[in-house]
Amino acid sequence: MFNTIIIVSQIFLAFVGVYQFVISLFGIVRKRKEAKHAPQKSFAVLVAAHNEGQVVGALIENLRNLDYPKELYDIFVICDNCTDNTAEIARSMGVHAMERKNPHLRGKGHAIEWMLKELWAMPRQYDGIVMFDADNLVGNDFLTYMNNDLCEGHKVIQGYLDTKNPTDSWVTASYAITYWYCNRLWQLSRRNLNMANYLGGTGMCFETNLIKEMGWGATSLVEDLEFSMRCVKRGIHPVLNYDAKVYDEKPLSFKASARQRLRWMQGHFTVARSYFFPLLWASIKERSFVKFDAALYSISVYNTFLGFIVTAMLWMDNIIPAHNVFTSIYYYAPNWVAPLAIFLTAVMFPLVMALEGIKSPKMYAHLISMVFFQLSWLPITCYAFFTQNNKQWSHTQHTRVLRLEEVQSKQV
Repeated sequence: MFNTIIIVSQIFLAFVGVYQFVISLFGIVRKRKEAKHAPQKSFAVLVAAHNEGQVVGALIENLRNLDYPKELYDIFVICDNCTDNTAEIARSMGVHAMERKNPHLRGKGHAIEWMLKELWAMPRQYDGIVMFDADNLVGNDFLTYMNNDLCEGHKVIQGYLDTKNPTDSWVTASYAITYWYCNRLWQLSRRNLNMANYLGGTGMCFETNLIKEMGWGATSLVEDLEFSMRCVKRGIHPVLNYDAKVYDEKPLSFKASARQRLRWMQGHFTVARSYFFPLLWASIKERSFVKFDAALYSISVYNTFLGFIVTAMLWMDNIIPAHNVFTSIYYYAPNWVAPLAIFLTAVMFPLVMALEGIKSPKMYAHLISMVFFQLSWLPITCYAFFTQNNKQWSHTQHTRVLRLEEVQSKQV
């Protein structure tokens, strides 16, 4: 009986792997030409910050110089439970410093919910709400692309998430390669297929009327994923704008990276429990492939956890000098299946880097160290499963001060 469960689990994981591989093929070619509109939409640009005095100034300077009419956007820095000079820096640079003090409700989701209530009470109302993290840098044409998408009728838009400091360490390089992969083969493929994209926590734009109607309501450790699922459940499909670039700072050390990813996985388990079955049932009832895809994506954290457990059990069974108890589905598959699966998985990452125009030999060399980074998701996810009820938000410290010109020049 237990062996049957192991086999069924492997079949399910194989299905998920094949499914995602087929979807990813549609991201290899960029086929969309985006419509252009004259600047007409107004934006409230929200910057979430908790003790970000070291980096917030660079982002404010960046945002003030966007290639978009200055009268059509205002910048609000959410100084959430700050004990440093974040608010003073924001005021000195001529933007709105919105100070929030609530030590009991911590985290970006709660800060955004509070800020939106403050925003609705202000005399000026905006067509769109744009959200960034304080450590970001933004392409000068970001609001231009958001204006185009809002004019086209899109209500939730996600920009292209890139890495601000990919060359700082092997960890940041691994993040960068992972982001390039996800942008191209997860996000762009779904955009090309007219499916729902998924929000990435920053570089997000929302139609104001939609936020007022829905409310924010996303206060888990992964508020971006939570809001994505809420949108899909309501039949609203977030869309990717591949040209709207956002550069996000990544942790330098493996320890800081593991702590950040642990928080993500803990939050992901919470979202999976809340949205998988409602989305799956809705996909069957409405015959909606988009909702089926969202349901499958919502439990990807369980897939990782299940894959770790099954793989560990099979390896241990093979190592122990006795008759094997468990059966691997590869025993029944042709000999070429396993090598082909490994080859296809391995080749996709350098393929994506080539498609994204990455030419640095050093970055390609980091594909080797990235294998360890990817494997580290397994124990992190396993630990997150047993600590998923921990709702304590942890702050990732940001110290890498760069200007947009520096980031873009390094990429070139």
